[in-house]
Amino acid sequence: MDIVLNQTECRILGSLAEKEMTTPDYYPLSLNSLENACNQKSNRQPVLNLTEAELVTALDRLRHLGLAMQSRSGGRVAKYSQTLREKLHLDEMELAILSELLLRGPQTVGELRGRADRMVRLENLEIVETVLDELMARDTPLVAKLPRQAGRKESRYMHLLSGKEPDESFCDEESTRETARSLEKEVAALREELEALRD
Repeated sequence: MDIVLNQTECRILGSLAEKEMTTPDYYPLSLNSLENACNQKSNRQPVLNLTEAELVTALDRLRHLGLAMQSRSGGRVAKYSQTLREKLHLDEMELAILSELLLRGPQTVGELRGRADRMVRLENLEIVETVLDELMARDTPLVAKLPRQAGRKESRYMHLLSGKEPDESFCDEESTRETARSLEKEVAALREELEALRD
């Protein structure tokens, strides 16, 4: 599938898939509900502030690509749903893991298990690894394993719906926190050394 999605389109698809699995009674989503889902501050990296106009433009392109649908389902308000499952032939676990990657960017196996488990039951890390392997082994891979970052024990995985290069704006928050903690320790150690030298 030769599709390259932008950040807004990825956020919309990830949010729609997440809400379908976590709150099926309120799915499909109205434009207002979708705006809230895309801009929510939890389970998102980075946090965005998308406008209704930006969402409408992105939804039009996603509908043109066959990745989203609009329906009125008996009401006057237009509602939107994603069609990733059908278009990409995904099972429930694959959809949950892919939507987590769309919502938060590159993540480790452990992070994916902990975060996607709210959408679908993931018994252990081996199951997540199997699903990732299947998504990578497709004729057109949907996921790639990134080289391990310096100072990290585990590799991260990214989705390929935005192309081959990781979007650095999706730098995961845990990695940022780890770097900050490491720098704080170094600064504290240097202060101690400086104090010792002064004495």
